[in-house]
Amino acid sequence: MRVGAPKEIKDNEFRVALTPAGVFELVRRGHVALIERGAGEGAGIADAAYEAAGATLAEGPAGIFETADLIVKVKEPQPRECERLRPGQILFTYLHLAADRALTLDLLHSGAVCVAYETVTSPFGGLPLLAPMSEIAGRLAPQAGARCLEKPMGGRGVLLAGAPGVPPAEVLVLGAGVVGTQAAMIALGMGASVTVADRSPEPLRRLQARFGNAAKTIFSTPPALAELAKRADLVIGAALLPGAAAPKLIARDMLAGMKPGAVIVDVAIDQGGCCETSHPTTHSDPSFVVDGIVHYCVANMPGAVPRTSTFALASATLPHVLALADQGLGALREDPHLRAGLNIIAGEVVNAAVAAAHDLPSVSSARALGLRA
Repeated sequence: MRVGAPKEIKDNEFRVALTPAGVFELVRRGHVALIERGAGEGAGIADAAYEAAGATLAEGPAGIFETADLIVKVKEPQPRECERLRPGQILFTYLHLAADRALTLDLLHSGAVCVAYETVTSPFGGLPLLAPMSEIAGRLAPQAGARCLEKPMGGRGVLLAGAPGVPPAEVLVLGAGVVGTQAAMIALGMGASVTVADRSPEPLRRLQARFGNAAKTIFSTPPALAELAKRADLVIGAALLPGAAAPKLIARDMLAGMKPGAVIVDVAIDQGGCCETSHPTTHSDPSFVVDGIVHYCVANMPGAVPRTSTFALASATLPHVLALADQGLGALREDPHLRAGLNIIAGEVVNAAVAAAHDLPSVSSARALGLRA
């Protein structure tokens, strides 16, 4: 199979979907690995490293999209990339379709087979291809929040760690999953006072077992969140409903009760965000202010540390890339966990959460792939 990795064109996105090690594995199995020239430069990977591993370098995106049977990316295809997709071509990348109706319709129109990293499951539980970027985004969130709290950035002028005789900043983390746990770890390490809210007891137990009494935990209810938001200097949105739109935990009217210059870092913005007033931003224009509250809603936070992110992501996705290259649609038929990543195929939505988010019809993945019930 011809497997292609184009250069990412989303604003300030420097990651790349394949490393030279991944290219080596593909070529060793008899596949052709196509890498767009310059695709790895942002992550510190030279074209020569890909060539040494056996890759064929392509001039521009046309050399990838027009030739490859399997397109491997990092972020969702941009409109001009969607125009290049063709029926039957497999696209394997982050999609986050529940938050993007226009992209969903573009991919339906393309006729491509669209497999999303973020809904692939594991026999051991969890979302193994979302986890590495969630870990990195969670670790970045307190850093981003700390910067936004600085007065020149529009924030309250508060240092997370405080100072002798001055209390530390109050950080509220919404969600005790992968992002929330990592955010709590870094915020605690930076000296902040941290509270984590979640609606389920088990993740709160895991978090308390890890951090002891260093991090406070609380069950997430609207009254509790409204009160905690008033005290918070920094709110980190980390709630996830796999494949579906993120729950709106911070309503617009709650902003009026927050401290002027407080910051919301909405890590869940890929799935629509945890805050009613959130909308996606970019690394080149990362924040905006609503009712005196600074919002940081960059939709590709790990793109800011592309070398770390590239190697973490590529290591997690490679076994599935190899399976798709070796077996094509057969890999989706044989592996129910990889099949969980299938969102769209041949003009049909097969992910129920995506269909529900956009009021579109859907079919089961088994039916779409011709499997017996």
